[in-house]
Amino acid sequence: MHILLGMLIGFVAAIPLGPVNIFIISQAIKHGFFRGFLGGVTTAVMDIIYCLVAFFGVFHLTVNLAKYMPMMKIVGALILIAISLRLIQHSKSVQEARPPQKLGVSPRPIFGVLALYVSNPTLYAFWLAVAGTVTAHKWVHNSGWQPIVFAIACGLGSTLWYFVLTRYFSRHKDKLQPQTFRKIFLGLSVVLIGFALYTLGTLIF
Repeated sequence: MHILLGMLIGFVAAIPLGPVNIFIISQAIKHGFFRGFLGGVTTAVMDIIYCLVAFFGVFHLTVNLAKYMPMMKIVGALILIAISLRLIQHSKSVQEARPPQKLGVSPRPIFGVLALYVSNPTLYAFWLAVAGTVTAHKWVHNSGWQPIVFAIACGLGSTLWYFVLTRYFSRHKDKLQPQTFRKIFLGLSVVLIGFALYTLGTLIF
């Protein structure tokens, strides 16, 4: 029961279009399936870690979100703006039917996802809410092996989503024309800038 529930929560939670999804999509389009999926797997691992930490209540003892949230929002907004500017640069440099492939393994997807994930304070709150909900309804016990199994199941669910996402964009990018790539990159960059402005706006209003 808690395994299926965890996979469902992990899968559904990963679907909404947000900064992490946009970054992973851009990696899949620019560099292929492996680079995009590497970012997805990194996200899934972070989901597992955050879920476990939420279950065992470490944040209640070690992290004062209200104190550090403004700084986290500023850092997160700057990261979003930097990635959006990078996407705009890519949109101007597209010359062929598909961007050139970069061979070899690069840690860029891992670092990019880590920066986006750690600087997003809403993810802390989300996993605390998930842990609180499933334990309140007694779907998952907050001790023993169940939280660990549940957290891993959440990670597997999000991994499944990112596999589907990166597989789709990496397989269909060959059919896209250069102007389509430009529109995609510009559209993604606009969405990221929107997220950044919204994040900064929450500091004022």
